[in-house]
Amino acid sequence: MVRETGTYVTSTLNGQPYRAFVPAPLPPDPPLQLNQDLATLRDRALVALGELKGMTRILPDAGLFLYQYVRKEALLSSQIEGTQSSLSDLLLFELDEVPGVPLDDVREVSNYIDALEHGLGRIRGGFPLSLRLLREMHEHLLRRGRGSGKAPGEFRRTPVWIGGPSPDRAQFVPPPADHVADCLGALEKFLHSTEDGISPLARAGLAHVQFETIHPFLDGNGRLGRLLIVLMLCDAGLLDEPSLYLSLYFKSRREEYYQRLDAVRTHGDWEGWLRFFFDGVAATSGQAVDTAQRLLRLFQDDRDRLRTTGRTAGTALQLHEAFSRNPLRTSALLVKETGLSKPAISRGLTIMQDLAVIREVTGKQRYKVFAYQSYLDILSEGAQPF
Repeated sequence: MVRETGTYVTSTLNGQPYRAFVPAPLPPDPPLQLNQDLATLRDRALVALGELKGMTRILPDAGLFLYQYVRKEALLSSQIEGTQSSLSDLLLFELDEVPGVPLDDVREVSNYIDALEHGLGRIRGGFPLSLRLLREMHEHLLRRGRGSGKAPGEFRRTPVWIGGPSPDRAQFVPPPADHVADCLGALEKFLHSTEDGISPLARAGLAHVQFETIHPFLDGNGRLGRLLIVLMLCDAGLLDEPSLYLSLYFKSRREEYYQRLDAVRTHGDWEGWLRFFFDGVAATSGQAVDTAQRLLRLFQDDRDRLRTTGRTAGTALQLHEAFSRNPLRTSALLVKETGLSKPAISRGLTIMQDLAVIREVTGKQRYKVFAYQSYLDILSEGAQPF
């Protein structure tokens, strides 16, 4: 089925004419055709989301896992935009004691975390999912580092384009600035619609494409568009926590991701996009559950080994709990977190190194950083820079 998904309007920049795409309001017209195959994919994705939601509820310390999941999603989303940070870079940056990490890249990832936490906090406080909230999140997203000079929190007043040196030679040109307000108003209305028969999961998928097509900000549209998915799923009750990192799926299928977006704009292939989206939700939810289960086994196995170390077992177990909350620690931080003395921590770290539970990663005599490497390796799967 070929749909009219929008219209082209002619505009000019520096006297040079170009064509920009103005998307039609959602929902799609004619309506979505969810055949048996697509409905099955949707149901599989919903079951996987339910399992992920249940997993986060039964974890002994859900906050421990979510802290890392959010950071992995932030990292992956920023990598799609071209940053070269690793998960270790981000965690080292957050230690505030270790120089030498790529600050611009890591600040970008840290801003993403800040934006997500702000958005979730506002929704949990009763604030509606709205254009105002998106502007607030965008301000957090670009408040430091690269992009901070590109109107954080403000919808654009100038043209943008994708894939080319100028709009007349670009791969895609979003709507002109004077169309952005109307396009966003229609999108906000769609976010809250309850009478069109579209499921909350499909609504999140459709809204993501529409947001990316409008491209309402000068910078950060990709990251905020991916944040919008998680925010909508949490707002709809499909997730309790932001434990879904779809950016891993989008990163590993980057070319297909952009092809699917283009196919919606050029051929109205919303069903093809939803097939891709539902598959991503199911696959990513399953991976998140598997990761949580593997980490639980790792923690249990290592704690069992540490219990066999005699009089220092209690100290080692306290340190293990700290490393379970964050896989990179320094002695100074461990003193603050555990209340143990420096000599006790030194003995405990030695035992943990002897059992290969942790390792020192700087090679320095001072300002040493210790890594729970097996934990970090599991978290870092798929999160290496391009």
